[in-house]
Amino acid sequence: MLTRRRFLRQSATAATGATLLPSLLSAAAKSGRPPRVLLRSSWQSVNIGDIGHTPGALSLLWKHFPEVEITLWPGSLGHGSRQLLTAGYPRLKIVEGGLGKDDKPNNPQLAQAWAETDLYLSGSGSGFPASNHAVAFHKQTGKPVGVFGVSTDPISGIGPNRDAEGGTLRSIRERALKLPPTHLADDLRYIMDRAAFFFCRDTISRDYLKAQGVKSPIVEFGPDAQLGMHLRDDARGHAWLQARGLEEGKFICVIPRLRYTPYYKIRNTPRTPADDIRDAINHRTTETDHAKLREMIVSYVKATGNKVMVCAEMTYQVEMGKEVLVDPLPAEIKQNVVWRDTYWLPDEAASIYAKAQCVISVECHSPLIALHNGTPTFYVRQPTDTCKGQMYRDIGADDWFFEVDETSGAQLWSRLEAIHRDPARAKAKVKAIMATVEARQKRMVDAVRAAVSGKA
Repeated sequence: MLTRRRFLRQSATAATGATLLPSLLSAAAKSGRPPRVLLRSSWQSVNIGDIGHTPGALSLLWKHFPEVEITLWPGSLGHGSRQLLTAGYPRLKIVEGGLGKDDKPNNPQLAQAWAETDLYLSGSGSGFPASNHAVAFHKQTGKPVGVFGVSTDPISGIGPNRDAEGGTLRSIRERALKLPPTHLADDLRYIMDRAAFFFCRDTISRDYLKAQGVKSPIVEFGPDAQLGMHLRDDARGHAWLQARGLEEGKFICVIPRLRYTPYYKIRNTPRTPADDIRDAINHRTTETDHAKLREMIVSYVKATGNKVMVCAEMTYQVEMGKEVLVDPLPAEIKQNVVWRDTYWLPDEAASIYAKAQCVISVECHSPLIALHNGTPTFYVRQPTDTCKGQMYRDIGADDWFFEVDETSGAQLWSRLEAIHRDPARAKAKVKAIMATVEARQKRMVDAVRAAVSGKA
């Protein structure tokens, strides 16, 4: 008879090279204890969107699958994100570590988590983050793997067969669907073919994977998990607004972005030739992109007398916001502009976005936070960003989606003016968008439940 002590002892030996036997692994699933999910998420903490993926997934899972036990296997929990999760989700377990050269867990705690879980769930992100870990998990355990709202863009970026300048979503879709059905890398095809479900956070990714012949029984649209995050820090957020004279419904938030994130600066790593290419593109486009936002800001302040809050989604954008959005403004406009000079966490951002009249962002995730909290929002997409922006069209936010190279400051102000004139209509649109989102979210968690129960 396999006792729990013996089960855990045998599981832990996986860290030193022992094989995790499928028969051993299935014993836990039949023991009568609650179902268990190992959530691989929290890819980085220099972006409130990457931080927010995890609480979004946790909120959705526990809303629709309350009995499930969840262990988080994070990539990075810096900038206060660990405290955010432990305070917001007391039931959450966290296990850390990586894989050894044998593609097995490099510590007993992670080995135990592999042995005890019923499903490896990969959280939202660009590409398929840590896909090699999902492959290793499946090969070692034979247990199901599922994917919870990712983008798979084969076009944008720097590298073989990719375009450093990117393109519109229309051009990305056309080019992705023309790629040969052998385009996917072997390790990705291995795990995608065997995934219990694969939810893409945009229909371009979904259609590309279907054209590639991915064999997972579920390859569907499933929005970014950030849209599920319910955490807010009203005490901190509302105090910040009050101290700076920002009144509910009488200010907008504006978030800047470089076309390429300077990760070598953020992570203090050696510069590469690819960084030279990215920096050149940033240097050429930053002023043109943000002049359009400044034009919108000027029109908004002149027409309404309201205020503007310039804030960041990523750490590097704190100073950038001042440099490209605040400092170049005319003095008479600048007096109505508040610059947030610190980085923050997504729960405080949620509390502030909830009070804004509109959130206008060149980053993709602040608009998702705004939508969840009932606030109208614009996403202004740069051509170097991935196809994840298609998600806005997929959820019914077409009128609030803009390709920056095809948009003027006057067009942004025209759409913003409509929200200012009829805020009730804009709020109703947000509600309709979220109804679409919530239906897809429930579908995603239903797939998790089915995979855990063996009914997928």
